[in-house]
Order: sequence, then structure tokens, then C-alpha cells
Amino acid sequence: MKKKLLITTDCFPPRWDGVARFIVNSIETLKQNFDITVVAPAFDDHLHKIKGIKLLRLPLIPIRFGDIYFALPKYWTIKRLVNDADVVFNQTIGTIGICSILAAKSCNKKIISYIHSIEWQLAAKSVQYFQKTTLRFVKLLTKWIYNKCSLLIVPSRGVEDLLLKNDIITRKIVIPLGVDVKKFMPRNKVLAKKTIGISPSTLVIGFCGRIGREKDVPTLCSAFCLIKKEWRNARLLIVGEGLEMEECKQKGVMITGFVDNVLPYYQAMDIFVLPSLTETSSLVTMEAMACGLPIVVTPVGSIREYVKDGANGLVFARGDVKGLAEQLRLLIRNKSLRHKLGTAARKTIVETRNWNKTITAVVRKLKV
Repeated sequence: MKKKLLITTDCFPPRWDGVARFIVNSIETLKQNFDITVVAPAFDDHLHKIKGIKLLRLPLIPIRFGDIYFALPKYWTIKRLVNDADVVFNQTIGTIGICSILAAKSCNKKIISYIHSIEWQLAAKSVQYFQKTTLRFVKLLTKWIYNKCSLLIVPSRGVEDLLLKNDIITRKIVIPLGVDVKKFMPRNKVLAKKTIGISPSTLVIGFCGRIGREKDVPTLCSAFCLIKKEWRNARLLIVGEGLEMEECKQKGVMITGFVDNVLPYYQAMDIFVLPSLTETSSLVTMEAMACGLPIVVTPVGSIREYVKDGANGLVFARGDVKGLAEQLRLLIRNKSLRHKLGTAARKTIVETRNWNKTITAVVRKLKV
């Protein structure tokens, strides 16, 4: 008889981000080993359904925090599910995550949390005002909540050290985030661009992800504004939805909005850019690398561990519009460099960030 696994999360499709994709990818393997129930917010439209699991959607609080809406904290509903589960696998510490950890502690249930982000950094960068106050409050909350868990799964030694430095003493294990390299792979650019309705002669600079303040998409849009003066056939493709950014409302910028399948868009890009102010692992960067794209990224989170400037990608300082524009010019002018970096990028992901290793390690820990 399969054990009962409760997955609790404040991020789930149709709010597509790294956390949501991690959960969806994980479920395909986890449901072979567990009877799964997922508790997630009831985001509007495009509600994602997964066969073979139970899914409980909780209604949203009608207040936005940055670009994020949280679910109503239905503690007693969550506690009943926690009490019925053998193990709880938590992904975030929004209202659902906090309730599930407190309930698991109360019921003496095993609660494992995967650390997708440094919550206090993400919260501080996500809001427009009171950033210092937000950082201090969320740091204290994160410490209190995560110290009630049975185990923390972290994506890198750097994250492990940072949590310990901030007095989060719960036992930790490192399981690096990975990518399905058989799915995310290069494709002929002419065909890929035609698939999404872009002329094959267009040079596509791309970004993929939730458009929140911490992603600093305006820096990318401002750099593109400098680039398009020199290369009229260049386009900026932003795959995702979120906050509206004034800097991105310019000619040559295409914003897709909600996209269920991001793969064709990666494959149509010539260059991928991640301008983020804060990240932990950055799944989108790994996916772009697996697709053989030359990448230009900020040195945040564990990106510094797998992206080596000039070897398998290029790096620029956070918020540096001119620096990013220079890196883009270098890649646009030099097709052979794009090929060299893209080939090395895919090799890095295939050899060190394979999804099979990630999910196998996660299943092993959940079964113990």
C-alpha cells in the first residue's frame, strides 16, 4: 500500500514559475510511489489539472503582495489533511506553507520543505515600499517556521550555509535542482521561430519567468532599447506574466502573457537573459542552458556555481543596463561565440544538473 503524501504550496499553475514547474515535474514520478494530495491557491483561469492526484484549491485573499496573491489561511482544513498524511512535502512559506508546517508540528507528522528561494530576500525585492521592514519581518518569520520542519532540502551548499548563518538549525540535505535534458534540448532555429510566428531572420533576445520586481525585467528592457538602435531586426521576447513594466512598453518587445508550454519559446531564442536581483537556483536559466542557448545572467544565488563567465555564459552586474547591453552586443556580433557558449551551457546541465538525479534523491528522502 502506497504512503500518503501531502504536497503544500503557495505557487501552482496557472501561476507558472520555477516552484510550480518543480512540483508538476515531481508529481509525475512521486505518484508512482505515493498517493498524492496537493493543497494550492485557486488562481483564476487556466486551472491546471493533473491526473492521478487529489487537488484542493483554497480561495485567494483579495490583496496583492508585490505580484503575488496568497490563499486564505484555512488552518483547520489543512490540519485535517496533514493528520491524514504520512509525510508532508512543503514548497513555500506563504499562508498555505505556514499553516501546513504548524499543523504538521502539532500532529507530530514528518514535514520536509524544499527551499526554492531565500524568502526574506525575495519578499524584500518583491515590494515597492518598506523593503527593509519587510526583509527583517520575513527573516524572523522564516527562521521561526523552518525551525519547526523535520528536514530542509536545499539546492546548494551556499543556501545551506546562508540558512545556518541566519540561525535556521533544522537538519539540511543538499539536492541540486535539475532539468529534464531529454525534453529541454536545442532545435533548428528556423523551424523553432516559425513555430511561434517569428520571422527566421529575426534575432531573438529572450527572458522567461514570472514578471516580478525581483526579476528586474526593466533593466533588460532598457538594455534592449540601446541594442535595437543598432540592430533593427532584433526582438525582445518576454515569456510570462506579472506586473506591468513601463520600460517594456516599446517597439520590438513581445510579451506572451500566460504560456502553458515554454519549450518552443526557449528554442526560438538566440540569446537568453536573466537580470534577476535575487535567485536561489534559477530553473529557467538551467532550462535555457539545456536548450543550448548562450546566456547572460546576474551572479546571484547558486548561478555562480554552475555559470562560469566566458566559459558557458556571460555575467553582468545587477541593474547594470550598459553592462548588459555590452554583453548583448558581444554575442550579437559573434555568432561563433554564441554557439560555443550555448554548447558548453548544455554540456554543463547534462553533466551536473540532470532532473533524474534530482527526483531520485527527493523520492528517497520522502520514503525514509
